[in-house]
Amino acid sequence: MKCFVLNGWAASERAWDLCKFGRDRIFSYIEQLDGLAEKELTACEGAVLVGWSMGGSTALRLALDHPGKIRGLVLVAATPRMMEERESGWKGMSMRRLEALRRGVELTHGEGFFGTPEGRPNPYMADCDENLRRGLKYLYETDLRDRLTAVAPLDIPAAIFQAERDGIVRASNAEFLAGLFSGRELVTVPGAEHALPVEIPGLIDEAVAKIKAEISEFDIISAK
Repeated sequence: MKCFVLNGWAASERAWDLCKFGRDRIFSYIEQLDGLAEKELTACEGAVLVGWSMGGSTALRLALDHPGKIRGLVLVAATPRMMEERESGWKGMSMRRLEALRRGVELTHGEGFFGTPEGRPNPYMADCDENLRRGLKYLYETDLRDRLTAVAPLDIPAAIFQAERDGIVRASNAEFLAGLFSGRELVTVPGAEHALPVEIPGLIDEAVAKIKAEISEFDIISAK
């Protein structure tokens, strides 16, 4: 069984430096947009997906498109819909905030822009304008709510983490997401912002280990 990490928009592999769990590959946001994560997933027998931010959205989409391949999910600051909708009351990012993300990464290489704790690896990187634009287009357009609601409750091992002070993924989004899974707890991290992989690496490690153990136990029972 594979373990794939799906990184966030404009995120570097350094985002996962403090995490110790075994992973077979970290897919950048561009590799996700290019379909490389999906290609590798379909070629393996099954995988646990660890998705942060935009990568969490990708993980949810892959779980919908390839339910037989996804054995477990660790969703870190993930949401099925990134943008706000005033008509429906859905909390999310405004277009102004979306543009601020692009400018923040462009001007600062992401360092400190998303609440990176002092002394921790900078989980973000500068990228070319075209790549950033493609990623922002994905964030703007993607909406998985109807598809997820249609198949809920999702009976799959999952862990869901949300930052208390996250200005990108709102707390209500994570609550909506947690409600789609059978008996899965939403862990809200007090005082944290969006950069959870460098803020709670130990909790993410524990979640991956717990999900893998749950899958192994299920496989043993199924084999009897």
